[in-house]
Amino acid sequence: MLRTAPRPPQRRRASVLVAGALALVLAGCGLDGVGGAAEEGHGGGDGAVAPPLADVTALDDVRDWEGEVSAVLPSTPVEPVADPTPELPVTVTDAQGTEVTITDVDRVLALDVYGTLSRTVFELGLGDTLIGRDVSTQFPEAEDLPLVTQNGHDLNAEAILELDPTLILTDTSLGPWDVMLQMRDSGIPVVVVDSHRGLDNLSSLTAEVAAALGVPDAGTALAERTEAEVAEVVDAIAQVAPADEGERLRTVFLYVRGTSGIYYMFGEGSGADALVRAIGGYDVAGEIGWSGMRPVTDEGLIAAQPELVLMMTDGLASAGGVDGLLERLPALAATPAGEHRRFVDMADAQILGYGPLTAGVLNALAVAVYAPGAVS
Repeated sequence: MLRTAPRPPQRRRASVLVAGALALVLAGCGLDGVGGAAEEGHGGGDGAVAPPLADVTALDDVRDWEGEVSAVLPSTPVEPVADPTPELPVTVTDAQGTEVTITDVDRVLALDVYGTLSRTVFELGLGDTLIGRDVSTQFPEAEDLPLVTQNGHDLNAEAILELDPTLILTDTSLGPWDVMLQMRDSGIPVVVVDSHRGLDNLSSLTAEVAAALGVPDAGTALAERTEAEVAEVVDAIAQVAPADEGERLRTVFLYVRGTSGIYYMFGEGSGADALVRAIGGYDVAGEIGWSGMRPVTDEGLIAAQPELVLMMTDGLASAGGVDGLLERLPALAATPAGEHRRFVDMADAQILGYGPLTAGVLNALAVAVYAPGAVS
């Protein structure tokens, strides 16, 4: 569908609030929630797997394209950073200030709305300790694990208890929270990690998970590897993104569930803002003072005047694709992004998950934006 066009501290607290708000939105979405149908290595759109950005020829003009593009990660096998032996018992103070003592990590559940925690456990070298998964954990090494979520992202207390976990790692992105309180009351150690997802806490989130599992050295190694991979991609993006901020594509992130009538624009503190900046886009949300995640309005879209829209693949599909979305949001159709159909989508379980796959996510999005012909 790609065509050539004519050239024309408080922050972290806000992120936690956004995570909670996102959980509430997803709770009403059923199977249309994040990760409901996406698979590792398949964005769900028509795009090809993204090659390394350094191996493609970028457009001379970042606006010299139109037509929607899917950013697709290659299938990325788990590569454990170590084969660690947990040193237990260990006592940690979690993100909620709760002191938790862990004596056994033989049967672990790692649950969050993006599947980031379970992937982190696998990359730490302890994937064989996981006994279940959330709906967003979809990479091949974990696909045979039983689901402990239902109706999308609702925690199922009975399913969790049946697996008899010795440790639960989670954040506040899944609910209902009463389920986690019930697990604690039953004597299961529950460690709540940071719900914020962004480039600024890749290492600290990895360290939180590793500390609870009794493998802090593996956590350090995985954090260093992830940061190095991200730095390499960010450097490659800097070579092709406009140096002048005013020349960068005005970009917004839309969260859509058309079947549920949900249309949100993600702003500052949502994780989407960091994503936009990392791929060399201009974060319009900051310019118009759009914080957290708020329902889309005609006024907001008119003020934003986006030239590029980032979306989750299933979200775009739920609105009937680009045609359906523009019909539902006429104000969006009147923006430069709508006029040029300049939309980039990525699998729901990947685009805002951060964690060990962050470098791949940034690379795939950057290829879609700066060399769309390579994946269209």
